[in-house]
Amino acid sequence: MSEAVALTTPRPASAVLIDLIPTLRDKTATLVVGGALLTAAASQVRIPLGFTPVPINLATFAAVLVGGALGTRRAAASMGLYLALGIIGLPFFTNASGGWDHFTGATGGYLVGYLVMAVMVGLAAEHGRDRRAVPFIAAVVLANAVLYVLGAAWLSHVVGVPFAGSGTTGWSLGVRPFLAGDLVKMIAAGLLFPTVWRFVKK
Repeated sequence: MSEAVALTTPRPASAVLIDLIPTLRDKTATLVVGGALLTAAASQVRIPLGFTPVPINLATFAAVLVGGALGTRRAAASMGLYLALGIIGLPFFTNASGGWDHFTGATGGYLVGYLVMAVMVGLAAEHGRDRRAVPFIAAVVLANAVLYVLGAAWLSHVVGVPFAGSGTTGWSLGVRPFLAGDLVKMIAAGLLFPTVWRFVKK
């Protein structure tokens, strides 16, 4: 019975996009550092909003790229390195900031969320979800939802407002203003990876 189940249960596809580049797939340290630097650079592309301490930036898109391209373990290491270097004071966080105070500030939940998001997207890629647009967009949307919960919950704690409800809340400050822009980024990422896979297969 166990042998029959093993034969009929689909096995996850372990290869991710970076594994298709022979010169890079075994250079784990280079990939981890590169992902951290990419996220740090994306964090500097920011549009501040006057009514919330959370700016619009491209770090969420970078987390998707790192997760989808590198896979779970390398993405976790890469985002962990990004956070560690930012915490010790390197200007890796938004607005070229760093340090423990910034990490535990209003946007700290989103910073942790980047790591979670990259791991979730990496897991989806390892299971072959990034080969088709709809499954991958769904995976990215789910990961982004988790990031929203982490970010808005911590923001609510720091600012001293409820997570949801009427008036000023974690939702109104940390989620609602970003829904439209993040939807564009999620769809773009969801279309990018299947397109690259089709190009590679050709």
